[in-house]
Amino acid sequence: MTEFQAVVLGLLQGTGEFLPISSSAHLALAPRVFGWDYQGLAYDVMLHLGTLLAVLLYFAGDWLKIFRDAFTRPREQEGRTLWLLAAASVPAGAAGLLLHHQAETAFRDPRWIACSLVFFSLFIYLADRRPRQVLEESAFKLKDAVLIGLAQTLALMPGASRSGMTIMAALFLGYSRPAAARLAFLIGTPVIAGAGLLEAFKLTGADLNAAFAWGLAASFLSGLAAIGLFLAWLKKHGLGPFLVYRVGLGAAMLWLFWGYGK
Repeated sequence: MTEFQAVVLGLLQGTGEFLPISSSAHLALAPRVFGWDYQGLAYDVMLHLGTLLAVLLYFAGDWLKIFRDAFTRPREQEGRTLWLLAAASVPAGAAGLLLHHQAETAFRDPRWIACSLVFFSLFIYLADRRPRQVLEESAFKLKDAVLIGLAQTLALMPGASRSGMTIMAALFLGYSRPAAARLAFLIGTPVIAGAGLLEAFKLTGADLNAAFAWGLAASFLSGLAAIGLFLAWLKKHGLGPFLVYRVGLGAAMLWLFWGYGK
């Protein structure tokens, strides 16, 4: 893999991780479209470490407050946030361990990815159009954590989108768009960290080269920018443009890969 290819994949990861367009779909498709050698799921997940650094840095103040309140105010709403985020991470962590093989093989069929992009766009659209999206992060409770966590398990399928599924669930529960996105990013952090650390042990010294460093840097910088721009967008706008992109990409993929595997 060249440094240029690594940067392109890093940009796709950083942008797609926080926008509801599925970073894993783009990472699986880019090598097929451009004729590059696919580096494997381990490399994809390691690129997630760049976006992990981005979300940790962007929400550093929030994370410090969450950890502080968890031990100083455990009986109050603010003090329960850390434990609620942990509860929301359990379903995706368990599903990732159980369906790891499928995530690396069958789920990465381009036709499957195309159908996921289009299919889940419908549910994100319905959630985005839900009336009375008024709840803020202070309303976060155990039931919401479990339901959003279950929705996050769908992100094992490239094309679903981790941010898309968690934002969708939060919107259905009545959260405002900015609150839904912030909750989605915070809930996704432990899963991104766990997956990255799990796959890190599979890398060899040869994998940690200049291309890898460039890809990691690209995913970090683009992820940082994507978080800020997306949250600013959601203060005044909905998810419509992202859904149009998802459906258009899915339709193009179905046309392009219709005879794939035959």
